Amino acid sequence: MDVRIPDIGDAQDVEVIELCIAPGDTVAVNDALIVIESDKASMEVPAPAAGTVQEVLVSLGDLVNEGDAIVVLDAVEGTAEAAGRVASASESASEKVGEAAAAVADERKAGAESGGPEKLIGELDQLIESADAGARPEHVPPPPGVPVPDPQPSVGARVYAGPAVRRLARELGVDLAQVPGSGGNGRIVKDDVKAFVKQSMTSPAASAIAAVPVIDFTRFGEVEEVPLSRVQARGAANLASSWAQVVHVTQHDEGDVTDLESFRASLKAEAEARGTRLTPLPLIMRACTRVLTDFPRFNASLNPQVNALIVKRYMHIGFAVDTAAGLVVPVIRDANAKGVWELAEEIERLSEAARANRLKPDEIQGGCFTISSLGAIGGTGFTPVVNAPEVAILGVARLATKPVWNGEAFTSRKLLPLSLSYDHRAINGAEAGRFMAALTTLLADFRRFAL
Repeated sequence: MDVRIPDIGDAQDVEVIELCIAPGDTVAVNDALIVIESDKASMEVPAPAAGTVQEVLVSLGDLVNEGDAIVVLDAVEGTAEAAGRVASASESASEKVGEAAAAVADERKAGAESGGPEKLIGELDQLIESADAGARPEHVPPPPGVPVPDPQPSVGARVYAGPAVRRLARELGVDLAQVPGSGGNGRIVKDDVKAFVKQSMTSPAASAIAAVPVIDFTRFGEVEEVPLSRVQARGAANLASSWAQVVHVTQHDEGDVTDLESFRASLKAEAEARGTRLTPLPLIMRACTRVLTDFPRFNASLNPQVNALIVKRYMHIGFAVDTAAGLVVPVIRDANAKGVWELAEEIERLSEAARANRLKPDEIQGGCFTISSLGAIGGTGFTPVVNAPEVAILGVARLATKPVWNGEAFTSRKLLPLSLSYDHRAINGAEAGRFMAALTTLLADFRRFAL
């Protein structure tokens, strides 16, 4: 059987950075075959069945996409059954797409009327989009300076564009209904989308954002240009886009975690017995899931038209991890259904996977709320950037011991600086204040989880 690149979300042209097997090797189900690196993170491609590697079809440095064959596997009978069902479904979809494509070619070759081919082209697009529905990327805001087009397409308008063009338009936040097509019968090609974005960026509205001047730094002395990693480069673009599109406001507060820290210290022996570490992060994350339940607007996203809030009934929490390749945000799925020990184990596992470039696609997607903890690194507070399309992110700085007046005397208390950045389009200041008040109250008295 041919093992192919699985669903990798909206990533394209991902690089093969490690080969974990060679021809003749024996692998078990879920053993790593290769490691690929996308713009967001690195991830393993696991073996769908047990067997022997007959041939490796890729080399280090190759660029691959979803569906590309990477390994020929002589699978053990029985273990390949599930993979075979998936492959059959994929082949069936491919056959339908191929039939539609052939029909389009036949119609054009025969010189049929323009309506016939375009109808078939539309059906071809629908088939491709149906086959790719599970990998449809989330809405990404347009680059800074690009005016957001009217999200409502023209009434009765049909857009003729291939799947690659539609994906490009989604990534750039372009409404294809507003893009004039230069292809046959008005079909939109990639150059049309790029020209539309370029024209938008050079319009008077876009010129209000001044470009960073280009400076030849070698005039002032010796320099060295160090390329950013793919993770760093993509992160920089996402942060710039989020900062330009999201109306950021940050609410600062301090949580009294004196009792919580004593409780955590008392669990050190139990944590060692479980083979894990109980850092403050699992406790903070557990508190966040409780507060998010009471404040569902923070567990939501704005729709592309910015006229409604999409409230999520699931709760996937992301947390920032500092790696050699850059900042990565793994996501713990259904965090609200996990206890502190489960969260601690998941945080440790995903952190190790992030630093070893072993995160899977579903471990970096679908986040609802993010926690960025500097831990003992330092700082009395900072302004974290909202991880759009989320609407809020919690920054955690360094714990400090301070004297606090209790009404009769000063007592030594451990205070945790917290910074809540939120999208002011979705959340107002009063809501953010109540959110922080609930969070600090819960951190100050963890017994309230029993209520």
